[in-house]
Amino acid sequence: MFGIGGGEIIFIMFVVLMLFGSDKVPEIARTLGKTMAQIKHATNDIKNEIQKGAEENGFDKQSLADLTGNITAEIDKAKENLLGNTSTLTDFSNTVTSELTQVKQGLSVEENKTEVAAVAKEEEVEGPIKRQM
Repeated sequence: MFGIGGGEIIFIMFVVLMLFGSDKVPEIARTLGKTMAQIKHATNDIKNEIQKGAEENGFDKQSLADLTGNITAEIDKAKENLLGNTSTLTDFSNTVTSELTQVKQGLSVEENKTEVAAVAKEEEVEGPIKRQM
């Protein structure tokens, strides 16, 4: 109960008994019981008022069940559409991957051409002074 062991409950009862005395403890227990009953009664009243308001506005349990059933059916349809198109997604993924590979290869070829051109340009410099790039 509330993560409290038996020894702790006995200690709390002992402290309450020492603080309030043996003649006040039953009165405190009665007051606590009445308060708990009032809280329970108020909670039930609120619950009943909510149910009455829902029934007056046309939201009874059956219509709510139908509404949630329709929403669940729509969610299931969306899942089927998403999961049913996995082959299309796989094809798209493969196409994108192959195109990226081609672009990478093209970039590496252009990079090599640029390096060769830079080396050739350095070799063309004549005279005693070479320029550094």
